[in-house]
Amino acid sequence: MKRFFPMLCLFWFAFSCIPIPSLANAADSAVSVGPLSLSEAIRTAAEKNPKIHASYSQVEAAQSRITQARSGLLPQIYVSEAFNRTNNPMFAFGARLNQGRITQEDFDPARLNDPDSINNFNTAFALDWSLFDGGKTWIGWQQARQSHEAETLMSERTKQAVIAETVAAYMALLLARENLSVLDQALETARAHLKMVRARFESGLVVKSDLLRAQVHIAELEQQRLHADSQIKVAAAVLNAAMGVAVGSDVSLTGRLEISSEIQGSLEDWINTALNHRPDQKQMKILEEIAQKEISRSRGGHLPNLNLVGTYEINSEDFSDSADSYAIGAVVRLNLYSGLRISSKIKEAHAELRRTQAMQKELDLGIRVQTRQAFFQAQSAWGRIQVARAAVAQAEETLRIVRNRYQNGLLAIVSLLDAEVALRQSRMNHFRSLHDYKVAHALLEFAAGTINISFQ
Repeated sequence: MKRFFPMLCLFWFAFSCIPIPSLANAADSAVSVGPLSLSEAIRTAAEKNPKIHASYSQVEAAQSRITQARSGLLPQIYVSEAFNRTNNPMFAFGARLNQGRITQEDFDPARLNDPDSINNFNTAFALDWSLFDGGKTWIGWQQARQSHEAETLMSERTKQAVIAETVAAYMALLLARENLSVLDQALETARAHLKMVRARFESGLVVKSDLLRAQVHIAELEQQRLHADSQIKVAAAVLNAAMGVAVGSDVSLTGRLEISSEIQGSLEDWINTALNHRPDQKQMKILEEIAQKEISRSRGGHLPNLNLVGTYEINSEDFSDSADSYAIGAVVRLNLYSGLRISSKIKEAHAELRRTQAMQKELDLGIRVQTRQAFFQAQSAWGRIQVARAAVAQAEETLRIVRNRYQNGLLAIVSLLDAEVALRQSRMNHFRSLHDYKVAHALLEFAAGTINISFQ
């Protein structure tokens, strides 16, 4: 035990000096975010959401592929250093010849047939320049440039999706908080009514079941409030994820669910805007052009290739003396038979073009359906706002009347509780309609491809 205790102390000291990144990061992640307006939440998402950063990396990779494709139009220059030792008669004589060390003695048949081993260091510079390859490199460069443009459009569409996601998450958190506020109001009202019921029960004006019914009603509201509180935490986590911040961060919002301006324009106007402005629609057209170019690129396999080649060599046995030489020429190559590889490549390119065209038609139909759905959802939510507002006023008046009649002994407790539920539900429906309209408006602009960081 005496030996173990010092070792335990030493182990504890060493362990306490080692930083634990996971725990440190967990502590750092618990930050406070806000107070946030909707605009600030959108800007935060545009700056920090990992989907957007991933799309930027794809655009950067596409830019690099342009340089790679363009390099095929430029001469390729290589340098190499090789060493070999041989007593092969042909290679040994060739090595001495390349080193510039041939003498009369080297032509002795005995020496030619059985040479001594020889070392050779070969330093070579090689040039290979494709002057014509059937247009494959040129077309590939054009395709790379178009791919970069397509990735840029896809990055913009990703950003729009993140903005729409952030708006929906922000509105969901506002709705969850409004629902909690409604339940707090309902609890306050129910507790006031419980006092009234208890007073009437103690006066012998109502039976005990009324008192118990009112207490059960409060217990149900308290359970609903606990659930609503948990919904706030979930909605806050969803919003944090959309903004690209730590999920456990505390979020404070400045916005409120309130009525905004009605959307303008007809359904056809929105559909035409979507067909002309959607980044993914533009991207699909570019992909169709790339697929068409791939057919021409594949056909280039049937055309001859012309390459300019050249080499410059330095040969030496031990670097004390050396000889150099060069060669330059041109190579023409024509594929007479490829085992149907080129023909199959052309067929594959045609099939890819048909697939891209089919996908473009599918996207066109999807845009029309998505825009139509969002437009009608926005219209429906706008109409429900007016109805729900009137319903709240009616429910408040109904509860006032029922409360007075119950207090005067003209109605049963069930009527009072039903009036409370109706008021609570009408208030929640009102906030739900405000939430639905804002989300539908964001989805409509997302469907049309016009949503941006200035969305309000």
